[in-house]
Amino acid sequence: MTTKSDSVPAITADPLFSTNYSIYINHTDAGGIVYHANHLVFFENCRRDWFTKLNISGYFLQTQEGYIQHFVVSQAQLQYRKAILLDETIEVRIDKVELKPASIIFYQSIHRRQSIPTQHPKQASSDTLLSSAKIVIACVQNQLNPTASENSEPAATLADGSLSGQSATQNNQTTSIKPVRVPKSLRDTIEQAIHEYNNR
Repeated sequence: MTTKSDSVPAITADPLFSTNYSIYINHTDAGGIVYHANHLVFFENCRRDWFTKLNISGYFLQTQEGYIQHFVVSQAQLQYRKAILLDETIEVRIDKVELKPASIIFYQSIHRRQSIPTQHPKQASSDTLLSSAKIVIACVQNQLNPTASENSEPAATLADGSLSGQSATQNNQTTSIKPVRVPKSLRDTIEQAIHEYNNR
């Protein structure tokens, strides 16, 4: 991670999506301050809630061939500004989204909203930036190489109890993960959300 000021862009006044979360004791250390790693948890929850709003079932998508496609965080750049405290409510935002062929870039931020006694309704609350982030999630596909089928012959066993060459290989499952393009249906849904946001 990096905390360079030029790694995370300016926060937008009107986010693409935002939602509120309450801070509980399990989010904090003994001093009532949210663990720095939990900023990432709130960013993740916000992205998942946005996907839910877009009627995207989740991060795990199954192809017609039976492979599983999902997302992994490949890069996270965070800038911490102020502590998040026990028992307060925070607003977590998605400020901007960029679609790449095999990844999605999220620019996100966490804010504290505070009411201020005033005679001017438009100035009735203040906004304190607590942290901001640029998070890249990459689309990957699980490549499961199956073992021998149910109808395969039993593996030959050597004198020491180990399986013989070819049979041993067939009886071990290996899983590899490779990057793939963002599924078209998902890309279309996100592009539509961005289009609607830009034309409000």
